[in-house]
Amino acid sequence: MAFKVQVVFDCRDPESLSKFYAEAIGYRLQEPPSGYASWEGWLRDHHIPESEWNSASAIVDPEGRGPRIYFQRMDTPKPGKNRLHIDINASGGMKVPLDERKRQVAIEAARLVRIGAVKDHEVDEGTGEYCVVMLDPEGNEFCIQ
Repeated sequence: MAFKVQVVFDCRDPESLSKFYAEAIGYRLQEPPSGYASWEGWLRDHHIPESEWNSASAIVDPEGRGPRIYFQRMDTPKPGKNRLHIDINASGGMKVPLDERKRQVAIEAARLVRIGAVKDHEVDEGTGEYCVVMLDPEGNEFCIQ
């Protein structure tokens, strides 16, 4: 039996990072609980201090297929390279000719740079595999392939 999973990011700014990844992967911010027009209203009604309002955020797949991605504020710095990362499959996979995949990946990398990512480096080892390693606004690695 398979379990539903949630992917969790420890980060400095949950609101900003959740908005970045929602735009990057076509997710949307999670709606506030039933009966509330906004998260701020829910937080206020539950007497959460305003200083804690950006302690967490979540994004969801609008089609309900992918995992929920949760962003939680952590004050500790990122220690080094991620042990887990997201791959954005933008090129159509190995059945697409390499030159076309590279073109599609370049288009997606440029779009993500416009919303706050940084291009780190390309991985092209001559085996037909190709990806671009990117950094999100907090320096977490992710790949476009």
